[in-house]
Amino acid sequence: MKKLLLISCLFPIIGSAQNFHFSVRAGIASYNGDLKKKSFGFSQSSFIGSLGAKYDLTEHITARTYFSLTSLKGDDKKGNPVMKDRNLNFKTSVLEWELGAQYNFLNLNDSWWTPYVYAGIGVFHFNPYTKDVNGNKTFLKPLSTEGEGFIPSVRKYSLTQFSIPFGLGAERSLNEDMKVGIELGYRKLFTDYLDDVSNVYTDEAALLAAKGQKAVDLAYRGYEIGAGPYPGAYTTRGNPKSKDGYFYIALTYTVRFYFDKYKQISGLPSYKRDKKVGCPASRGR
Repeated sequence: MKKLLLISCLFPIIGSAQNFHFSVRAGIASYNGDLKKKSFGFSQSSFIGSLGAKYDLTEHITARTYFSLTSLKGDDKKGNPVMKDRNLNFKTSVLEWELGAQYNFLNLNDSWWTPYVYAGIGVFHFNPYTKDVNGNKTFLKPLSTEGEGFIPSVRKYSLTQFSIPFGLGAERSLNEDMKVGIELGYRKLFTDYLDDVSNVYTDEAALLAAKGQKAVDLAYRGYEIGAGPYPGAYTTRGNPKSKDGYFYIALTYTVRFYFDKYKQISGLPSYKRDKKVGCPASRGR
């Protein structure tokens, strides 16, 4: 009698656990900004890896969250002639947390696969750096290459910011508890300094006085390839009308988090759900 009572108390927990999934994501990511010739292309891409979780709210809507780590980069040497004369480059690690919702167009209880779209909100941390002519790694934000912080009209930028993640994908069920898929995602950012390039060149003398010779050397690197001296103040350096962003394409693997706790306690056979294909959602247990 006590076993039966305990089992009946555990059913709500078991039903809830059936809707909870662990998920991993692996693929390639690329940056979109002033130091890249083509807005969308994977010519300068890096690995992206994610760990996350999903929870089926209904048969079509899934709550999801991921922690992701990637590295983004851009180099004027791979751009057009104007970019090559500027001769800038950057690299940054990006650590991101996202929280959002996924809408599945098909019900995975009735179909083996479904296309989907997703959107949410994210927080990410970045810290752009480059290597000087001697190969020394130098972080760019402290150098205020466009006058951030010492020119009144140019504000310092934060290394931790919000983003809007969105994208689309498709998933296929392997069995009741496992799914694989492919996903394409984009991050809309609210900063133009992911690559430390945004607007215009600041005055060379003012930059030298405020931040030193290294800041001048890394604000404009055309001199390294004989492209000319440091540009005049307010000469175009980047495009402030277009914010930076990044995107990825990745494979996904999702597995149901389900512990047969009542079987461990009672010794009864495993519980089997009555469903056609296997993935899914709350059934109002």
